[in-house]
Amino acid sequence: METTTIESRSDFAQWAIERARAIVADQAGDLAVAARDGNDEEIARTANALGQAITEALIEVFDGLIPDE
Repeated sequence: METTTIESRSDFAQWAIERARAIVADQAGDLAVAARDGNDEEIARTANALGQAITEALIEVFDGLIPDE
């Protein structure tokens, strides 16, 4: 895993954009297949997985910003 130093809101925004793009690129194929097949349940499942991956990435950074107790 690559370490990134976040010193400002701008740094965080840039990191978040890049990370979201990477996640979408990694998981977009599953969502595209589900959409092409027209299976609403599969579309919902893959869209939720995509959202969960992005959420987990943001929480990971947030956790890194909080000092250990």
